[in-house]
Amino acid sequence: MVVYYIGSYDIENMEEFQNYPPKVVALLPKYGGEILASDIHAVSLEGKAKTMNAIIKFPSMEAALGMYNDPEYQEIKKFRLNSTRDTTMVLAHQFQQS
Repeated sequence: MVVYYIGSYDIENMEEFQNYPPKVVALLPKYGGEILASDIHAVSLEGKAKTMNAIIKFPSMEAALGMYNDPEYQEIKKFRLNSTRDTTMVLAHQFQQS
């Protein structure tokens, strides 16, 4: 079943953060990941928008968790951890109408 990664966080050091996206993009094909949205200028309808908001589609929960736990991603993740704050990341299943 399709799973969506939904992530948002505030970027505090854009120079360091810029190392993160291209490395993530290069790793996504290994897990069938597809970026559906990635925006640093999102419009908030309610509450306060964070600097970065992204949605990535994965073919399954296993694929999404596989990427997150991949040793290569663990190294890449350091760029994000060192340059952002207030991170929220969730995996949500695709809505299935009955």
